[in-house]
Amino acid sequence: MDGETKTVLRVKALSKVYQTGDVVVSALRSVDFQASAGEFVVILGPSGSGKSTFLNIVGGLDTASSGQVWFGDMELTALDEGGLTRYRRDHVGFVFQFYNLVPSLTARENVQLVTEISRNPMTADDALALVGLSERQHHFPAQLSGGEQQRVAIARAIAKNPRLLLCDEPTGALDSATGVRVLEALVQVNRNLGATTLVITHNAAISEIADRVIRFADGRIAHETVNTARKVPAEVTW
Repeated sequence: MDGETKTVLRVKALSKVYQTGDVVVSALRSVDFQASAGEFVVILGPSGSGKSTFLNIVGGLDTASSGQVWFGDMELTALDEGGLTRYRRDHVGFVFQFYNLVPSLTARENVQLVTEISRNPMTADDALALVGLSERQHHFPAQLSGGEQQRVAIARAIAKNPRLLLCDEPTGALDSATGVRVLEALVQVNRNLGATTLVITHNAAISEIADRVIRFADGRIAHETVNTARKVPAEVTW
């Protein structure tokens, strides 16, 4: 990334401790991290390494035990629940492993659920076009493949024009070939919208088209690789 590119996300000494009775689990241990505007970051690591906890905290879905997180000039770790709700609504798009589509609504109507409450949304038609689903917008989830349902979920996440797009195992329920196509769709969205994108995935093949690869282990960032030869895919033919 260009050294003059604006830092969108900054994390300092972030820790998260869970306690159940006498059992204490340190999910994150003094993590430092930052991401620039438009950057595409892949996060790898075994189950229990802290990567999902990290994503949930920077996305405002969970709170830290200690440390600080800034989104631009906004300190997330100083916000109350109402402030975190507004942050999620106005700035963050989420994509999860399970699509969470409303089965009684068409693809277009599922995306419109977000556009109706967002401050500066794109149209549902434009969001679906970005993920190659214009011709499927009037289909219900049961009429779509798993990969198509996940692309509807991506369209729903990006329809609010988020500055930050957070994806937790977006291909976990898909076969490997379909998963690669979904990840390629995320890269295209990142390129077209300029949203800073963090993707947790076990699909290491996507590493070639990321700006950076972060590996979590035991609640810490164990290794970081900067990809100086990022391979941006050509337009996907759906």
